[in-house]
Amino acid sequence: MFEIFFDLVFVFALTRVITFMAQPPTALTLAQGLLLLLLLIYSWGPYLWLGNLVRADVGAVRAATLTAMAAIFVAALVLPDAWRQGPELFDAPLTLALAYLVTRAVQLGVLFWVSATDPPLRSTLRFFAVPATAAWLPLIVGALLGGTAQTALWTLAFLVDIGGARVASAYRPWPLHSLDHFTERFGLVLIIALGESLIAAGAGPRSMAPVGAGLVAALLGLVITVCLWWLYFDRLAPAARRSIMLVPRERRSDVAGDAYGLVHAPLIIGAIYVAFGIEQVLGHLTEESDRGTRSGWFVATALYGGTALYLLARLLFRRLTVRAVHPAQVVVALVPLALLPVGRALPPLAALALLTVFLIGVTWYERRFDRRGPHLEAAPPVGP
Repeated sequence: MFEIFFDLVFVFALTRVITFMAQPPTALTLAQGLLLLLLLIYSWGPYLWLGNLVRADVGAVRAATLTAMAAIFVAALVLPDAWRQGPELFDAPLTLALAYLVTRAVQLGVLFWVSATDPPLRSTLRFFAVPATAAWLPLIVGALLGGTAQTALWTLAFLVDIGGARVASAYRPWPLHSLDHFTERFGLVLIIALGESLIAAGAGPRSMAPVGAGLVAALLGLVITVCLWWLYFDRLAPAARRSIMLVPRERRSDVAGDAYGLVHAPLIIGAIYVAFGIEQVLGHLTEESDRGTRSGWFVATALYGGTALYLLARLLFRRLTVRAVHPAQVVVALVPLALLPVGRALPPLAALALLTVFLIGVTWYERRFDRRGPHLEAAPPVGP
């Protein structure tokens, strides 16, 4: 339960990125929001591995995790001003960078303590500590410089951190003690991220007039969320877990790290962008003058681009676990990108309705596809 509390604080930070992208939405804020989401997700991921190695709810580890939780909470509070420098010594960008450093430093410190009597784990930690700490300098310098330099340096920091971690994992993978714990944590965060779409849909109708349009949009948002949930959780998630359980133990950490540690990031990001798009549609409906206007590129990109990202990430996850992906499924996952110009030209409510109809069709297609054969019972991933 303590780890779930930690995850809730993390997802709160993710939802604050929606606030950042909405003020007002532009191509730049959408891209910067993507960078913030990546930094947050890959600062949370190591704590999942940590929780798989040692109990996070007892003793010094709990105190350290609470410290990291506080840092993530502070980061969430200042996220809407992530690129807004101020006269304070610790303005929002610098506070955000320092909060990220605290989360990474606490994780490395706990691992150093845990690995005192575990030489293989200590060796793994040495490999991962180098890129993790190397990313701190561009984060701080970027926060101090602001503007374009901040975007470039924070992108560099992310690439150094995650790129170095992937290289290190090829030589010294983290041990995976409990696959159930590992998959459950990722699934919980994804379902909470999907729940943000329901929050966005439920918040709007109380303040919009007329009520009819808002209720229709809210119900469409509900249907979209249910479809996204079904496409991952109904059959794929349990089948993926069963498939990884069949992988030899010495390779299980690599397969799970790729399927969950890497691919769940775009799944979560896709869900967050869809939630942002639903929120923007509801925002348009609150203004009488906006109801007949087109959705625009930013709303359409969030809705249709986020859906495409979610569907493509889902197929990659499927490929890495149950190894059953048909070319037609790839084509279907790319359809939202083809629909994006159409959604951009439609009124917001119509664009949301079109996406809903598409996702209902995808869930129907996937259900029939899985029933035509044992696709989700395929052989487990094999080595190269």
